[in-house]
Amino acid sequence: LPVIACAIDRTIQIIAEENGKDLFEINMPDVGQQRTILLKPVFSEIERGDFLKIALKVLQKRQIVPNRGYRLTISSNIPINAGLSSSSAFTIAWLQFLITAFSDRSFSPKELALLAYETEVIEEGSSGGKMDQFTVAIGDTIFLDTHTDRVQKFNDLKLNLVVGVSGLSKDTFGTLSHLKSNAWKAINQVKSQNSEFDIASTTVNDLNKNLELVETSLKPYFYAAVCNHDITQRALKTLLQEPLNTHVLGELMNEHHHLLKSYLKITPPLMDKMIDAANNNGALGSKIVGSGGGGCIVAIVQDQKQEEIIEAIKATGAADAFSVKVSKGAALN
Repeated sequence: LPVIACAIDRTIQIIAEENGKDLFEINMPDVGQQRTILLKPVFSEIERGDFLKIALKVLQKRQIVPNRGYRLTISSNIPINAGLSSSSAFTIAWLQFLITAFSDRSFSPKELALLAYETEVIEEGSSGGKMDQFTVAIGDTIFLDTHTDRVQKFNDLKLNLVVGVSGLSKDTFGTLSHLKSNAWKAINQVKSQNSEFDIASTTVNDLNKNLELVETSLKPYFYAAVCNHDITQRALKTLLQEPLNTHVLGELMNEHHHLLKSYLKITPPLMDKMIDAANNNGALGSKIVGSGGGGCIVAIVQDQKQEEIIEAIKATGAADAFSVKVSKGAALN
């Protein structure tokens, strides 16, 4: 199903200089880690989640192979494992460095996104989608048809956003796998009794009729899938209108969060408190970010309410809260 997402002005930066060796020397001061990687690692021995090595494997398939070593410093101001796509930003920054250093070919933002998707999802056999990779690589606000990879980009949307960091760790792939599995089970139950059913074209008008075809335990997942799709379509219509109505966007965010909280039940109590604090102090709308179970919330706010909302979120016991703007995608400086 399609998604709408935006890039924000939090970044991962790679600074590189040649080291005259046959390896990469990588320093990651933000997480207190250092490592070395041979220019041609043994791909059969790659550990799960080692996107640095997996990216080398993905690029080797395209005849992009490192031939000289570099000393690299990778730094970031993106909260880790918090639903803000730090993994995809990390992967895309690394891919972009490798392509720039070792290839004369140019890759479009969409092609870069697909390389990152191959690295993070296909090679790992995981349940993740394409939203993070496309959003980070392309930047600004995008509507992504995840079935066809068609992207509609909205440049320079003026949105005031506040991010609240819960500090609760999250199992991204476990949560995604559970939600995706149950949603597809429900969808297939409907399709088995109605061969013409298509989740991408169904509407809320048919919801009650189709819910009768789904077993009780899966009804919330089917209901949320159909309603989330409807919210996305209404949000797209709002983005296409001028001037942009941020109040309507906020209402749609609240609708979406209600589904995540009441039907999918992936919002811990602390994050519900953070959402309530933001909305009770003037946010136009708020929702969790990412797969749920922990991580962050985002609120769309009016400029004059920004600091008040940040302080209200922090007062709930959240680890942090800060303002962000919609930003451009991956770039070379």
